[in-house]
Amino acid sequence: MNLFDKFSAGLPLSAFLAKYGSDADRAKWSRAAEQTTITDAQRQLLGKFTRRTNVLVLVGAWCGDCAAQCPIFEKFAEAAPLIVTHYLDRDDHADVQAALKINGGNRVPVAVFFSEDGHEVTRYGERTLAKYRQLASQLVGESCATGLVKGNDPLQLQIVQDWLNEFERVQWMLRLSPRLRKIHND
Repeated sequence: MNLFDKFSAGLPLSAFLAKYGSDADRAKWSRAAEQTTITDAQRQLLGKFTRRTNVLVLVGAWCGDCAAQCPIFEKFAEAAPLIVTHYLDRDDHADVQAALKINGGNRVPVAVFFSEDGHEVTRYGERTLAKYRQLASQLVGESCATGLVKGNDPLQLQIVQDWLNEFERVQWMLRLSPRLRKIHND
């Protein structure tokens, strides 16, 4: 399956939540977005991105992990307009869900990064290393987090950094791609 074909079927976050989210879901995502911040250093790094990065994100409006993490992507896109995010509902796109299983299971959020011309760069999801470390330290897993975000929570700050590390890694992969360097003469 060419997942980039699904990118155009994805929706901007606000349209996705309007279509798939309940009032309670939208409130949860809104609270998380209000509490999600990026540092000046992170904003400066994002401002240096030079390659368009298309990001297809498989999500569920009901999902607490999605509500906690996807607003991070929107903060990145505000700081780096070359980042374009589209969201797909996992239940409405069972074919994509099947293609993006993690460890044999249906997970969200899963982000698929594409070059400007639709080549898949990498996939990343469902939780970052910082979140897994925190869950492991509790010795009890959870099937879906609450979606509650505290802006000054060290864990949330590390989750933002984990995601930024992946976005930066993708940007360097795109920036140093011989194929794209030839296209852009750089």
